[in-house]
Amino acid sequence: MISRRKLLKRLGSLPLIGGVLGSGVPLTGAMAASEETSPKRDIVKELGLRSFINAAGTYTAMTASLMPKEVMDTINFSSRHYIMLDEVQDKVGEKIAALCHAEAATVTAGCWSAMVLGTAGVLTGTDRDKIRQLPNLEGMKSEVIVQKSHNVGYVHAITNTGVSVVEVETAADVDRAVNDKTAMMWFLNYQAPDGKIKHEEWVALGKKHGIPTMIDMAADVPPVENLWKYNDMGFDLVCISGGKAMKGPQSAGILMGRKDLIEAARLSAPPRGGTIGRGMKVNKEEILGMYVALDEYIKKDHEKEWQEWEDKVAYVAGVVEEVEGVTTEVSVPEIANHTPYLKISWDPNKINLTREQMQEKLRQGKPSIEVISGGDHAISMTVFMLRPKEERIVAKRIAEELNIAKV
Repeated sequence: MISRRKLLKRLGSLPLIGGVLGSGVPLTGAMAASEETSPKRDIVKELGLRSFINAAGTYTAMTASLMPKEVMDTINFSSRHYIMLDEVQDKVGEKIAALCHAEAATVTAGCWSAMVLGTAGVLTGTDRDKIRQLPNLEGMKSEVIVQKSHNVGYVHAITNTGVSVVEVETAADVDRAVNDKTAMMWFLNYQAPDGKIKHEEWVALGKKHGIPTMIDMAADVPPVENLWKYNDMGFDLVCISGGKAMKGPQSAGILMGRKDLIEAARLSAPPRGGTIGRGMKVNKEEILGMYVALDEYIKKDHEKEWQEWEDKVAYVAGVVEEVEGVTTEVSVPEIANHTPYLKISWDPNKINLTREQMQEKLRQGKPSIEVISGGDHAISMTVFMLRPKEERIVAKRIAEELNIAKV
């Protein structure tokens, strides 16, 4: 968490608010699109779609992140070449595995797909008859052990394969739950603080009983080290989304881990038909784009990037706190979406505005801006999906609406 003192120090090193807002830079949607070239056909405008400044985060419904030029160049270039799909997966998988300290890896249709395919690989191995049989588990193991606090909606990815979830809370529960039907042990990373069994112990229990362990860490970079942390820790399978902080294709993800399990998982994935994963197609452009996004992300100056985020948060906080009755608070989630969040609260006795009204005013304004809830009279926002200088627009618009609503 960024301290108040640190925020003020950062704010003091930034240009004066009035100087920035009055610098002649147009505070319009054009600023956000300054690095874009005009397309021959503006399909967004043609279809009447609402484009917005994303101060909310990498939510799927908000189309997550924007792919950088290096990724788009890769996608566009590869779209002009025919390449065998398995060969692309082979070569990219080798590169990703090396970058992330895994034995093997494959690009999937998002993190959900990684979990489905990974579980399928555990259940079937390379047995073609069993692969065709899923989700009918006759003659196969059929149970996955999950901590009670981790048994939330995302568990449906693994139950797509036909398995049943067995809930546990303690290590002793795991020992009792293991039987000849136990196929795997699944760990949901963002729920780790609420579980009684932590990562290392979970892995150790899996090894003790000879049961593969899988971790879902969909939105859990940054920090960049998480890309190899759980492979190094000993998880047999690691699943991650590609289109969040790494800014790869939103429809891509990565499954990495033990070589034998990745090999088995790929047998349930396209281009093979008659499998549980046939609909989870990832094209060559996405596979190559995902690799470039990962490679570029690892190479980033992450300390510099974090500094930039803190500076943007400090800038917005300084602008909105000029409005009487407004306070701000900065926090960083412990695990998922580990980036600075700014909560902006206001005194309802001084500012006649609900959180819902503020969100709608920002949404319907020009340019349109998306933020998330911070409470009854508060909004929360992030800056890590903002494009250059968009923090100025966001700060100005929030301050405008707060000033308009003064009692």
